Amino acid sequence: MPVKKQQEKAAQPRRSALAEALRDVLRKRFGVTAGARVGIGVSGGADSVALLWLLVELREEMGIVPCAVHLNHRLRGKAADADEKFVAKLAAEHGLEFFVARENVAALAKRQKCNMEDAARRARYAYFERLVKEGRLARVAVAHTADDQAETVVAHILRGTGIAGLGGIHPVAGTVFRPLLGVRRAELRAYLRDKRQTWREDATNRDVTRTRARIRAQLLPVLERRFNPAVVEHLCQLAELAREDNAHLEEETERRIQAVCRQSAGGISISLIEFMSPEKQGLLKAVTRVASTTGAQAGVPVPLARRMIRQLVKRVKWQTGELGARHVEAVLHLAAKGHSGQILQLPGRVEVRREREALLFRAVEEGKRSKPKKEFSTEVRLPAIGQALRLDALSRILCLRVIDWPGEGRETTKGRAVLDRERLGVPLVLRHWRAGDAMRPAGHRKHHTLARLLNELGRARWEKESWPVLESAGKVVWALGLPAAEEFAVTEGSRTGVVITEESGT
Repeated sequence: MPVKKQQEKAAQPRRSALAEALRDVLRKRFGVTAGARVGIGVSGGADSVALLWLLVELREEMGIVPCAVHLNHRLRGKAADADEKFVAKLAAEHGLEFFVARENVAALAKRQKCNMEDAARRARYAYFERLVKEGRLARVAVAHTADDQAETVVAHILRGTGIAGLGGIHPVAGTVFRPLLGVRRAELRAYLRDKRQTWREDATNRDVTRTRARIRAQLLPVLERRFNPAVVEHLCQLAELAREDNAHLEEETERRIQAVCRQSAGGISISLIEFMSPEKQGLLKAVTRVASTTGAQAGVPVPLARRMIRQLVKRVKWQTGELGARHVEAVLHLAAKGHSGQILQLPGRVEVRREREALLFRAVEEGKRSKPKKEFSTEVRLPAIGQALRLDALSRILCLRVIDWPGEGRETTKGRAVLDRERLGVPLVLRHWRAGDAMRPAGHRKHHTLARLLNELGRARWEKESWPVLESAGKVVWALGLPAAEEFAVTEGSRTGVVITEESGT
């Protein structure tokens, strides 16, 4: 090698082993390429400061543009302000662009009705997302370590979890990625000491009244000393395997949902015939039965049914709220043993309704169980014989056609409601259903409420509230889907009839 090149190489700072390993992780696992503006979430703690140093060490070789990002949670008064100043100074020393924001996390937690730690995390990630959406950063790296992963898995196990919870912290979450999940916390501190770089300590991390701090300071050290010195590595491996299995099951869940669920304005519905087949006396079978896309019956384990429930709730909810195992079991119980009209309230302002042989998952407004009623009322003036009147009512197109009876009737009106025009009085009004509406449909012996008649048709409660009804001089003479009222229906002596049909609108 020429002397000049040897001198240039000797003058270059020695790349740390940790930085060398991180470079390969950034390129191969996270696809970080030259020119990327990579934000670094820096709290001031050892892990995030080490991540900043490592990316600074790699910026020339990789051609990346690291930037420091800090959110002041305003939870610890002067200490929080000191953290912000520390990160600002560190960014300036390395010539990094510095993004900073402040959020009253205590007020946020109160508004969102969640704990402080959860509110702080949401605030941070919302800030990161905003910077990326504004085009100021491509992605944001955060400094979760292997120790953080192990603590998270243990915390989930102690709290009670399934396979998704065993997956712990994911390497990528939207625009945020975590390149240090394979690195131990002690390695990062040793790296900083070698650089003679200080960091900030958050006193709350040592507060052993908190479960996470007790796991970190007391439980994991005992497991390492007395049971297995590689327990952290094994917990991280468990998390990785769980994430792989969970991803496969989520794909299968999505396939099933696409095959059997139906989206409508009211929410997402699934037929119980397609979803599950209860045992005798309404008890839940060990397996559910779900219809495949070919129409054949395929066995689906109850765990997959649970996943479908979680996914459906996630899709319809518009407010934060954690769905627990007991909520999922309650939905399964509703499917197996519930009665039509029964409602189950779930976190996130979600309702699950049993509607005959179906479940409907829908979001509801705060303080309400149903969407506001759609009201409609319009006076109808019937056309001449042979002509039709089309009305756009309650998102339905209804056609009222006046015909010669019986000449034009019978065959053309078979299976449709036909009213005797001469029996109809004024005002003739097409309107929405109202509580207390009743009629005696042709062929029935008694008057029944429309609520009962529509229930027999399998109509849901919120559908009834916007159901079209025709009223003649204050009496209900027709409702969509039902025969004409007995006293207003055509007879052998009728001369003109009114045929009412619903049209597609296309």
